Amino acid sequence: MARQTRQRILDASLTMFNAQGEPNVTTNHIADELEISPGNLYYHFRNKDDIIEHLFGRYEERIDAALGAPEGRLPGLEDIWLQLHLVFECIWDYRFLYRDLANILSRNRRLRIRFARILRRADEQAHTVMRGLSQAGVMRASADELDAAATNVLVIATFWLNYASARGDKDEQASIRAGIVQVMMLLAPFLRDAERVHLNTLTRAYID
Repeated sequence: MARQTRQRILDASLTMFNAQGEPNVTTNHIADELEISPGNLYYHFRNKDDIIEHLFGRYEERIDAALGAPEGRLPGLEDIWLQLHLVFECIWDYRFLYRDLANILSRNRRLRIRFARILRRADEQAHTVMRGLSQAGVMRASADELDAAATNVLVIATFWLNYASARGDKDEQASIRAGIVQVMMLLAPFLRDAERVHLNTLTRAYID
C-alpha cells in the first residue's frame, strides 16, 4: 500500500508539474489532488525537491535507454529517426524539467551534476552517430562539419519543445514530429544523393 501511495504521489506530481509548471505546484496542492493529508505525503517524501529528484531518476533511466546506439553495426537514417522519437517523447513526458530547468538546477547541485552527465552522454552519442554516418557513406562532411552538426542536433533536440511551447503550439504529437523533422533536416546538406531522396521520402510520410 505504501509503495502504491508513493507511485500515486509521483504520477500526480509529474502530471501537475507538466500542466501547471513546477514553481506553481506545492506539496499541499499535490496532497489535495490525491485527497491525502500533507502528513501522509511527507511520510513518503521529505519535500517537493525530494519528489523532483525521484521523478528525475525516472527521467534519467528513460533518457539513458533512448540514447543507446545500435550494436555491432554503423547507424542508418532510420536509427537516428527512431532515437530522436524516443528522446523527444521522453522530453515531452518530463517537460517540466526543461521548462523550469534553470530554476530546478540552481536549487539542487546533485541534479545539476546528473543533468550535465546526461548532456555529456547525449553530446558523445550525437558525435558518434555523425561519425558513424560518415563511415557508412551516408554523409559526406569534414570533421569540423560533423562536429558542428552533432552540436546543432543536440541543442535543437534539447530545447525544441520549449521553443514550440513559447511559440504557442498546442498539438503535442505535431510538435514532436516537427522537431524530429527539423533535426533530420540539419543532416540533409551533407547526405549523398540517394540518402537525401530517402530522407525526403521519410519526411513526407512522417508529416502526412
